[in-house]
Amino acid sequence: MSEPNPYKPEDSGSYEWGPGQQAGTPGYGYPQAGPGYGYPQAPPYQPTLPGGVPVPPQYGPGAGLPAGGAGAPLLSLGDITVVGDQIITPAGALPLKGAVWNAMDMSRTEEKIPTVAIVLAIIFFVLCLLGLLFLLMKEKQTTGFIQVTVTSGGRHHATMVPATGPDTIHWVMGQLNYARSLSV
Repeated sequence: MSEPNPYKPEDSGSYEWGPGQQAGTPGYGYPQAGPGYGYPQAPPYQPTLPGGVPVPPQYGPGAGLPAGGAGAPLLSLGDITVVGDQIITPAGALPLKGAVWNAMDMSRTEEKIPTVAIVLAIIFFVLCLLGLLFLLMKEKQTTGFIQVTVTSGGRHHATMVPATGPDTIHWVMGQLNYARSLSV
């Protein structure tokens, strides 16, 4: 790569290193603007995620809401948000009308005796037999997720909501029933 481009025409100007470039093709660097912006030869730039999936539109404080949507989000479950008449997901917007919502509880609640209770039971057993009452202490711990799926417009999206307690499934089902009522 230390030699000048052997394929460069003699009258092409001062560019002498690297691959040659045909006239009318966009070069390296920032993408060229699309039709209507003064560059009719270059197609508009469409960013993509790995695998060629288009990047969903980003709605921030300065950007407008998606077409057809207005106001604040009506519902949010994981990375699924309902705004106006659309369901916004990381993979793009889905139509709200006719959407099918499902949830699957993949959490579990375990009940165990905490370590503090075992230590206190051993200490107080030596002093008096009432130390065995400490073994009646129980601790509930919920782990896992609740999977929420939505299918609409021939597309499908799933998200996982972490279960923070035994009543998380009831909260998710309440939100899901509200989403189902909006989808009618």
